[in-house]
Amino acid sequence: MVKMENVTVRLVGEEDIPVMTAHRLAYLVEMQGEREPEYLQHLEKELEEYFRAHIQSGSFFALVAEADDQILGYGAMVLRSIPGDLNKPSYQEGDILNMYTLPHARRQGVGKLILEALLEKARAMGLSKIGLHTSKDGEHLYRNYGFREPVYPYLELVL
Repeated sequence: MVKMENVTVRLVGEEDIPVMTAHRLAYLVEMQGEREPEYLQHLEKELEEYFRAHIQSGSFFALVAEADDQILGYGAMVLRSIPGDLNKPSYQEGDILNMYTLPHARRQGVGKLILEALLEKARAMGLSKIGLHTSKDGEHLYRNYGFREPVYPYLELVL
């Protein structure tokens, strides 16, 4: 059991990228199933390059929760600027992704701590909206923080 008073949440640095990538791969396999080792090696390289480039550019940040030098989970946000409307000339928005609690730390509030830290950082950055995709297991957590269906219909086309 994780003692929440011992948990710290901090910003991921470039030195954390290989471990974060390994955990992202574990999450993807858990959610989408096993893939060929060659594909996973290619994906690992691509993810590391993505994280490094986007952390450096400021269009992505990630947080890690730790206790007693042990990683408990991650959460990340992709940032984007979009053109404004009649209310405001431009908007900065975020998409939460990579919310992952390691199996041994689940159902103990780690995801909640990470989400709260992500939202705090988003507010400090002046973001106007945050979106996410969620699993059925995570939906309750996000709804408790006010996440709802979009006001406008949201459609997507997978290419």
